[in-house]
Amino acid sequence: MKENVLVEKSKQFAIKIINLCDNTKGPSSIINQLIRSGASIGANIHEAQYAHGKNDFVAKLEISLKECNETEYWLELLFATNKIGESVYKELKQQAGSIRRLLIASCKTAKENNND
Repeated sequence: MKENVLVEKSKQFAIKIINLCDNTKGPSSIINQLIRSGASIGANIHEAQYAHGKNDFVAKLEISLKECNETEYWLELLFATNKIGESVYKELKQQAGSIRRLLIASCKTAKENNND
């Protein structure tokens, strides 16, 4: 089931983001934002498992999608300011993209099933 893949991928992604932030010397405001948005992806996916119906489920996944996009933005800023290297940036950007695509597909499927 896609949600289980999402739960695991988002948890592993959050762990990498937290570890990155612990070892990155950058503006604390950006580091804090990155930790919040990076961890929030998985938190909202986890919360969606206990949603109150399909609309709540979709809403939680859509919040995760927004947080994923925000996380990518903070990663771009850290890379553009040379606070993280290219290999780290590319790996995390790829993982965020994978999570984003799964979230989009899950939202689409849930919305289609909600119309039945």
